[in-house]
Amino acid sequence: MVVFDLAGKRSQIVTMEEEQTHEEFWADHDAAQQHSKKLSQLRRVVEPWEALGKRAHDALELLELASMEDNPESLLTELEAELAAIGRELEERRTEALFGGPYDDRDAFLTVHARAGGLDAQDWAEMLARMYLRWAEDHEVEAEMLEYIPADGAGIKQATLRISGLNAYGRLRGEAGVHRLVRIGPFDANKRRHTAFALVEVLPVMEDDIQITIDPSDIHVETYRASGAGGQHVNKTDSAVRITHEPTGIVVQCQNERSQTRNRESAMAVLKSKLFDLEERKQREEREKLRGEHSEESWGQQIRSYVMVPYTMVKDMRTEHEAGDVEGVLDGQLDPFIRAFLEWDAERQASLPAD
Repeated sequence: MVVFDLAGKRSQIVTMEEEQTHEEFWADHDAAQQHSKKLSQLRRVVEPWEALGKRAHDALELLELASMEDNPESLLTELEAELAAIGRELEERRTEALFGGPYDDRDAFLTVHARAGGLDAQDWAEMLARMYLRWAEDHEVEAEMLEYIPADGAGIKQATLRISGLNAYGRLRGEAGVHRLVRIGPFDANKRRHTAFALVEVLPVMEDDIQITIDPSDIHVETYRASGAGGQHVNKTDSAVRITHEPTGIVVQCQNERSQTRNRESAMAVLKSKLFDLEERKQREEREKLRGEHSEESWGQQIRSYVMVPYTMVKDMRTEHEAGDVEGVLDGQLDPFIRAFLEWDAERQASLPAD
């Protein structure tokens, strides 16, 4: 059961607003900026709930008014339309109430990797990257392409996006895993059916409130000329940056910015998130060993299938949620899958034994 503490969040907003009135609050610009960002996010969560409560109260008054009318048909028609709108709005708010993870309110790094399937897998990875860009566009959240590595022949080897907006990580964390595509291969002259796989990684962006120390002697930094989209400038200077964390073998790279310094900062931010995720997974695996459990989570697990032949269907293997409009899903219509995952995950977390 998920409990949404609206009164507690409103109290938190009042406290944070009061903190902003103190003169010393603005002495630390970065801290003040983070505070203001969190306050803005809280308002964007609380205010729609409060507005929804007012609409429900007004609907009750309209119902009372209709009960006193001799001919209430027009008022009842208006009430019916309003109740339908309130129901749709309530579904949106219910999704937000499921964001209870410790990092759900953070921005997200989302990386798509081509896996098994050759040219089809490379093309599939590019299709998935476009799907998430379209989802971000539809939700008016910022999607910045940090890395785009074209593959030989078609598609991409991998691409990394930074998704910035309210509960970006919370909304997208359920996308992490292997995505499977079944279709008639566009690169097969015989038009046979092909299966392709792509891996999606989703990591929360680590802000300065979480300390992750990286020893400069542990990293190897390379610069190179960027390839792919980005204009003529990317092919003229060694602005792209690749960082290898030698103790873990983690490699990150960024080529979006014209500035080598900016690309290095972005690559280091991705590296911090990857190192944090690695440590979190180690701790989770250790807890599962102590409990005698076998983890079902792995990067190799297929989480969703997108089938175009001999029928059309997208199915999430965890939640069992299905959709027949494959093209619509690939055009960014992911919200039903996101909501189904959040509800499934909330139930799963509630059933786990306490640490």
